Amino acid sequence: MCGFAGYAGDGLGVERAPQLLSAMGQAIAHRGPDGSGVRTAPGIGLSHVRLSIVGLTDGQQPMTSADGRYTIAFNGEIFNYVELRDELKARGAIFRTGSDTEVLLQLYAFDDERCLEKLNGDFSFAIWDAAERRLMLARDRMGVRPLFYTEHRGTLYFASEVKALLTVPGIEAELDPFALDQIFTLWAPIAPRTAFRNIFELEPGQLLIRENGQNRLRSYWSLDYPDAGEHGMATATDHSEELRDLLTDAVRLRMRADVPVGSYLSGGLDSSLITALAAPMAPGGLNTFSVTFDSAEHDESSFQRQVAAALGTHHRSVASSAEAIACAFPDIVRFTERPILRTAPAPLYTLAGLVRDNGMKVVLTGEGADEIFAGYDIFREAKVRRFCARQPGSKVRPHLFRKLYPYLPGLKQQSAEYLSAFFNVSGTDPSDPLFSHQPRMKSTAAAKIFYSADLRQTLGRYDAAEELAARLPERFGRWHPLHQAQYLETRLLLPGYILSSQGDRMAMAHGIEGRFPFLDHRLVEFASRLSPDTKLRGLREKQILREAAKGLLPESVIERQKQPYRAPDSRSFSGPATAEQPYVAKMLSERAITANGLFNPMAVSKLHAKCSRQDVAGFRDNAAFVGILSTQLWHDNFTGKQSLVDEPALSKSQI
Repeated sequence: MCGFAGYAGDGLGVERAPQLLSAMGQAIAHRGPDGSGVRTAPGIGLSHVRLSIVGLTDGQQPMTSADGRYTIAFNGEIFNYVELRDELKARGAIFRTGSDTEVLLQLYAFDDERCLEKLNGDFSFAIWDAAERRLMLARDRMGVRPLFYTEHRGTLYFASEVKALLTVPGIEAELDPFALDQIFTLWAPIAPRTAFRNIFELEPGQLLIRENGQNRLRSYWSLDYPDAGEHGMATATDHSEELRDLLTDAVRLRMRADVPVGSYLSGGLDSSLITALAAPMAPGGLNTFSVTFDSAEHDESSFQRQVAAALGTHHRSVASSAEAIACAFPDIVRFTERPILRTAPAPLYTLAGLVRDNGMKVVLTGEGADEIFAGYDIFREAKVRRFCARQPGSKVRPHLFRKLYPYLPGLKQQSAEYLSAFFNVSGTDPSDPLFSHQPRMKSTAAAKIFYSADLRQTLGRYDAAEELAARLPERFGRWHPLHQAQYLETRLLLPGYILSSQGDRMAMAHGIEGRFPFLDHRLVEFASRLSPDTKLRGLREKQILREAAKGLLPESVIERQKQPYRAPDSRSFSGPATAEQPYVAKMLSERAITANGLFNPMAVSKLHAKCSRQDVAGFRDNAAFVGILSTQLWHDNFTGKQSLVDEPALSKSQI
């Protein structure tokens, strides 16, 4: 796990290249505190910062092949590098190091782009072929590791984080208003857009070839599902043993490291199962790490302690208070490099710090299980909404919504009419491709009432949901409704928010590598082929995963209903019992809001006052407060100047 940056092109003078590459690497030094390197050659420059996990003494980068033809800068891990090295030796390869970096380099020398089909890992990398004067950039299938790029004066620049690109003279940070609108609708920009105008991200499962000054993009892997009705009649029990075998092997591969590997433990089914499988594989016992909260609605510490005791792990936890979230939030925005609508990344930032303070570099996590095994409430909610839509006037069916959200006591006393309206039962056509996510998008987009007139004029008739629908794959309409919902969650929110803002960025801010066994592509492909009923049985989520966990975890953990990971939002910054940090008033002042031109100063002032007087419970106001504050912090961190939104609206063909 590391970070890299570089350029491809002939416009940069030889004298300037090493200095620029050093600056690019320094901007992302937190990703690689164990070493750094720079390499230049005609038409190419590569910078690398290293977090040493495999091949501690001989895996330095950038790495060049023995014949001098190929050079690589690599971020991440190739978990099946041992098997690939044996295969390559049988094909005549001779290795100089024990690193997975050299395995990847030699595999590319043998198989070119086809090497990607053999990789089991979380990665992004750049490989330069000096003989062909060709650069290949690639990103892993699920989008665990980031890779950004932009073109400036005929030269392609690329990096693991945007910060490195902003060190290039002439490349400036400008907010993309359409990306902001996507965040205020979908929680994340639609790749390849980023929050930065004219800076793009390589999409999950995608590669970019740079040759003769031209870029060629293509996907080498994509998420797919069977046509509806073609799943067979198998039950969760029929496939649970196969699932356990696959997951055990995914954990085994991710325990490979030349340093100790620990595990995050939330107390939920996903991280607990990963921990249960990893514990017997850890020499000397497994170290587990958790975050706790003062508020009962967010805290899961009792389950964390129960699982840690049952599995005999060496457990540590760190408390995340509202004050700690507010103190860390400016750093959160700087590392996540985009506005965000929730404070959830902040406790994970603190948790990664705990791991680092205990001398560790690698942790397993449970991310991905909810997406591939239908664990989120949004999947159950969509099922109930479809059920209610069949009898729009029913006074009985809407009461099912109460079972979905036991942690929202305000729903328990509501009438059927209220529940039907709140969950938009009759407001959306079930044939709409975004049906499953319409209530979330509608609720999130309500925060747009705080937009300024200038921003509204810039956006014109642009609709982020329409763009998302237009980008769906051709086969989307043939999938089962559950699989459609899973695709939306897995393809957009997982890489765009969960794995970036809450995953890679928060961990790597402290030089910690997160590994995600549930996102092993073999497991993802296995789950995609399963019948919807094996995942969501009635309203019981992750049915097959519960079957696979039997005998490994306490029954109380296996049977508990999912508690979504959340953190206190607006009340972390402003409220009757909160000591407000000075930066909050500064960022939300009329002067600062007016200067950036994105939000209505009077409306923001009223929201700030409301949140100062009371604990705000509504999603709209919480999302708006955090979204506006993080956008202001984004401007303060990256642009360093006041700016106004004055770009003319793009036509649909330009978006």
